[in-house]
Amino acid sequence: MKILILGGTRFLGRFLTEKALQNGHEVTLFNRGQSAPELFPDVEKLIGDRNGSLEALKGHSWDAVIDPSGYLPWSVAESAELLAETAGHYTFISSASVYDQLDQPVIDENHSVGRLSAERIEELKAMEPAKAIGENYGELKYLCEQEVERVFPGRSLIVRPGLIVGPYDVTDRFSYWVNRIAKGGEVLAPGRRDKRIQFIDVRDLAEWIIRMVESKASGTFNAAGPESELTMEEFLDTCKETIGSKVNLV
Repeated sequence: MKILILGGTRFLGRFLTEKALQNGHEVTLFNRGQSAPELFPDVEKLIGDRNGSLEALKGHSWDAVIDPSGYLPWSVAESAELLAETAGHYTFISSASVYDQLDQPVIDENHSVGRLSAERIEELKAMEPAKAIGENYGELKYLCEQEVERVFPGRSLIVRPGLIVGPYDVTDRFSYWVNRIAKGGEVLAPGRRDKRIQFIDVRDLAEWIIRMVESKASGTFNAAGPESELTMEEFLDTCKETIGSKVNLV
């Protein structure tokens, strides 16, 4: 397959690119050329900016597009509309943050989502992109999903991951605990020992997404793990056991 990845050199995009190449696909990356531009020297790279500079995408065609870098519905709509006639399938990486009650267990894909009024959308359009995303991340991701489904009806895949962890993760939300426990001493731990948590390894997620793209799957899917129930206490105890640390969780 000829696959276009919008991004492709940071976190999830990096592993999507690696897995697609491992599976023998022809990959094109479209990004600003600012994050790890030395990666994938043999891959075709188109330089541009999805927020208004899409000229490099014109005059090409792909079997599938994977979009792990869309956060604003108006920019996602622009790229999707440009590619509607030249791409066969569109995969959009959304987020579990679209749901309006994330504290509830066993949320499936039909759970209610957060929504924005027309007035609020106009307010967000007037903001700097980073500020708008920070204020209404989940609601904007849901609007992005709608734009993709509008432009690619019946040939779009929406993926809603939970917390993605693994190599090159810059958020430190998972690796903090591993590194802190490795240092030893007393470790301040969350008070709710039985709080259920979920995360998914970026390599597992990338492998699954590429398989879904290869089969041209459509629809909306949550992507979370592990398969069995996990509590915060079990997670921290496992970190201690695996590392061989004798820290005291306080």
